[in-house]
Amino acid sequence: MRIDRFEEIKSWQKSRELSLLIYKLFERSNDFGFRNQIERASVSIMNNIAEGFERQTNNEFRYFLFVAKGSSAEVRSMLYLAKDMGSISDNDFKKLQEVTIEISKLLSGLIKKL
Repeated sequence: MRIDRFEEIKSWQKSRELSLLIYKLFERSNDFGFRNQIERASVSIMNNIAEGFERQTNNEFRYFLFVAKGSSAEVRSMLYLAKDMGSISDNDFKKLQEVTIEISKLLSGLIKKL
């Protein structure tokens, strides 16, 4: 299957959804440092997928996919902290954890195809 635009990439689509969920979940948080970091990490996933795709070489694309995968892990790690601090519910934690794991799996699959 040929991909012509980064918007067609499933992991980009999922990371876009994740970013929106993160922004909505933490929009009222007074912990500005935490909120800023988790928002930036979630946006980093989708932006690295897009940037890597536009580089138009498999080696550079693969590099940016690994960076995106790292940002996905960063978001997941921060979700544990948010849960431990009581900033998010168990249900929100589980939902977002599943999304980050799905994104990581999608990225791993794409990396292997390259």
